[in-house]
Amino acid sequence: MPSASPLHSARRVVVKIGSALVVEERTAEPRAGWLASVAEDIAEARARGVEVVVVSSGAVALARRGLGLTRRKLRLEEKQAAAAVGQIRLAGAWDAALQAQGLRAAQLLLTLEDSEDRRRYLNARATLGTLLELGCIPVINENDTVATAEIRFGDNDRLAARVAEMIGADALVLFSDIDGLYTADPRKDPDAKHLPTVERLTDEIMAMGGEPPPGYSSGGMRTKLIAARIATDAGCAMAIALGKTERPLRSLLDGARCTWFQPAPEGRTARKRWIAGRLQPMGVLVVDAGAARALAQGRSLLPAGVRAVEGQFHRGDPLSVRDPAGRELARGLSAYDSADAARIIGHRSDEIEEILGWRGRDEIIHRDDLVIL
Repeated sequence: MPSASPLHSARRVVVKIGSALVVEERTAEPRAGWLASVAEDIAEARARGVEVVVVSSGAVALARRGLGLTRRKLRLEEKQAAAAVGQIRLAGAWDAALQAQGLRAAQLLLTLEDSEDRRRYLNARATLGTLLELGCIPVINENDTVATAEIRFGDNDRLAARVAEMIGADALVLFSDIDGLYTADPRKDPDAKHLPTVERLTDEIMAMGGEPPPGYSSGGMRTKLIAARIATDAGCAMAIALGKTERPLRSLLDGARCTWFQPAPEGRTARKRWIAGRLQPMGVLVVDAGAARALAQGRSLLPAGVRAVEGQFHRGDPLSVRDPAGRELARGLSAYDSADAARIIGHRSDEIEEILGWRGRDEIIHRDDLVIL
């Protein structure tokens, strides 16, 4: 039933679109009409108050023919050169499509290290959060031109799942050339059965991954199942859906056939359990009674409520939050280095820029990075 789609209740959605959907294989040009229909879907979602992030492949595919790189397998440096040329075309195609709907596109190029390194992860998350607050549509791709070991993140399926995890998305949609997961490859096995819902990613489900499809796509069902594991473990529902139809997001809302992977029941709290139970605090923040009450109500920790900073730590490090008697109230990840935190405690958030000379976060620990004990 259409009403069962997680898209109906999602407030933040990541949409991944592969090269075969973005690029017309015969001409190696952007599929402008289809991109326009996706932009229309995004505008409709924004009008409902839904934030949308796009992860789009296609840079290499848009440039390789013009550069004479038409053989199937390219050397790493050839892929990087094609990505450098094609990324401009890809960003331009999305900008034109979104601009026609009155939307502002923003380009982000991420690397594997941006999601693996804690501080770079926090920087990327903060940038994405700010862009969404400003009403922009972030369009993300792998930063292929600086890859050293492998051109891909692994694939943009996994990149999209990491982005969904990073921003706390409610739903991730992987648009593909197939309408979901089957018990076997339906191109080879006529008895393969479509699975409309996957409650849990068991070993049996993971074994259903197949070989990458032909054409421009570098992914395959296996990479999508890996993405599903990342997303669902983070509390995000994920769909594999047919993308070539016009208005693909609208089609999903209307009940188009797909496979929905349900978020793990513990997913939304898994990261916070990690903060609470596995990290050794690198420092201590001592808070006043007002801040303690605010924390108990689920709010962020603001500098005005902090009375003392103990220890040496960096942005992204785990901290213990304690009352003046030394009782531990919470743990969380610091938005500031210890030296900067010591300068802003006791002050209002609107004074931070004047004190530090640059505008940081309003919170010393954001509630998304905070666990009450």
